[in-house]
Amino acid sequence: MKGVFVTGTDTGVGKTLVSAAFVRAYAGQGRRVAGLKPVVSGMASDGTYEDVEALTRASVPPRTMDECALYAFPPAIAPHFAAQQAGCRIELEEIERFVREQARGVERVVVEGAGGFLVPLTPTAGFADLAAALGLPIVLVVGLRLGAINHARLTCEAILSRNLTLAGWVGTWLAPDLPAGTLEGLRDHMPVPCLGIIPYHTPLDPEFAARHLDIP
Repeated sequence: MKGVFVTGTDTGVGKTLVSAAFVRAYAGQGRRVAGLKPVVSGMASDGTYEDVEALTRASVPPRTMDECALYAFPPAIAPHFAAQQAGCRIELEEIERFVREQARGVERVVVEGAGGFLVPLTPTAGFADLAAALGLPIVLVVGLRLGAINHARLTCEAILSRNLTLAGWVGTWLAPDLPAGTLEGLRDHMPVPCLGIIPYHTPLDPEFAARHLDIP
């Protein structure tokens, strides 16, 4: 199984944009690629999950909802709490099995987490444990806003302290103006390579974002 596991410094930092951009970039290399979001929470008013929609559309060949997400919860809250409310128990082993099954028949997988790296999935395990189980290189998405340097470095430490492979980080402009010193501080103090800086743009476009990535 080849590809990347995409995590972030927080929620709302552009993980789905970057994940879909990686899918598009792999597809642009002529590869069959699956974008996966095994656990998603937050249903839109039209009954769809926007993150899943972005990944299924980008995948080659396109995928269905059930081929992208294993657990889907309507409330836009932490997945483990959403599961509790739904009377459901998330099983880490089932997620790993799901990802490996979906990886069959494609050359690359892009697996997107939810929230930050240490978000829990069960009372005893979380996305960090899923990343370790899958063994994919990790890409850290850093929202370029005030506080990003601290959040990025802390997340880096959490990943590297588990002896996991951190391929690099991607910065996403979240607003037209960038806080002074943020990008410079990240480039000076992050211990892994920058894989791209995605400029602010609206509407969000994975194809545009893919042109600003270095694919590991």
